[in-house]
Amino acid sequence: MNQSSFSARTEERLLRYAAITTQSKLSENVWPTTDCQRDLARALLAELQDLGVEAAFDEAPGVLYARLPANHAGADFPIGLIAHLDTAPDVPGWDVKPWVLRAYDGGDIVLNREQNIVMHAADYPNLAQYVGQDLVLTDGTTLLGGDDKASIAAIMTMVEYYVNHPEHQHGTICLAFTPDEEVGGLARDLDLDRFGAKFAYTLDGDHLGWYQDQTFHASLAEVTITGRSVHTGTAKGIMVNASDLAAELVTMLPKPERPQYTDGTAGFYHVIGISADCERAVVRLIIRDFDRGCFEARETFLQTCADALNREYGAGRVTVRITQQYRNMGDVLGQYPFLIENLQTAIRAAGLVPHCEPFRGGTDGAALSFRGLPCPNLSAGYENAHGRFEYVPVPSMAKNVEILIHLCDCYTTPEGRTPHAAQ
Repeated sequence: MNQSSFSARTEERLLRYAAITTQSKLSENVWPTTDCQRDLARALLAELQDLGVEAAFDEAPGVLYARLPANHAGADFPIGLIAHLDTAPDVPGWDVKPWVLRAYDGGDIVLNREQNIVMHAADYPNLAQYVGQDLVLTDGTTLLGGDDKASIAAIMTMVEYYVNHPEHQHGTICLAFTPDEEVGGLARDLDLDRFGAKFAYTLDGDHLGWYQDQTFHASLAEVTITGRSVHTGTAKGIMVNASDLAAELVTMLPKPERPQYTDGTAGFYHVIGISADCERAVVRLIIRDFDRGCFEARETFLQTCADALNREYGAGRVTVRITQQYRNMGDVLGQYPFLIENLQTAIRAAGLVPHCEPFRGGTDGAALSFRGLPCPNLSAGYENAHGRFEYVPVPSMAKNVEILIHLCDCYTTPEGRTPHAAQ
């Protein structure tokens, strides 16, 4: 395997993919939430077809499927790889201008001289790990979209490698590129029969060589507050300001139990949006915890806060709607230890030390694991996702190509396939 070739090809692909707008948006009734995600899917479809790979794009749900048939004579154990097409709506994600900083010197990085946008090394200590490496960045006005386009670049480069090296034996490799992961789509329209694998891996994390076999239990809560508006001159004893109640609700949530104060397996409440005026306010927040009992207690506590406000300001003023998003995939993956064993083997074969961490976020694999497709998560190697200072070290993408090839090797040899095939 040619590391320099992987570097060049993944870099070229990420620059090309990042320039295609695919930002999703919060929506309750339109999936995919943005049509632009289909633009990247169509580009990938054309690329796969040019490589001679079997692929099909399901336009309506926006899911792209592809498959590399097994090229060895032994028993086949199809394995799947999944990455998402969309980028996060947290900051602007259109008109992305990716560029490459060659041989990073360890200092501050000027992203945009005209607007004086600088990524200060002191603010992002992980930069120190990448001194001497080429970094893909933006001009500081948008996110880059390495989450998850760095993963797509690695997967497509792996596909290209297999096409160009038919002597390298592999089992059936099933691929899927899905929309709307960043806004809770969670592969809702991925057809598992069409996908064709019974086990898969998502590629949707940051630090290279890390993997995740646990995620949060997760819910989205929407708190609606109905106020009463009246002229401020005659408001005493009459007005009920929904904006004030929204602020009061937020302050009732324990300050230490917010994402900026937690790590590891500690859960949190995170307010993701507030729209408010005197008559009506809506507070949207996500609830997260690794422990099911603690998670359910968090949902109950939010309702307790609403009940307290209703007692003070009038029954029915505050209502809570909670929507399940995903559950801790560790509850499922514990039944299939070979998925992690093979992933660890692949990471080591690429010359890295595997590290496991609870994933403080969601992946398509969290939902798919509970739909019957167990999916650990492999990190893609991007840094500072969901922000203007996101970057992707080119060697990390190249190394991920190696990991994917070694992972597929694990399901090609008899040792990798058995006794797991019976499961």
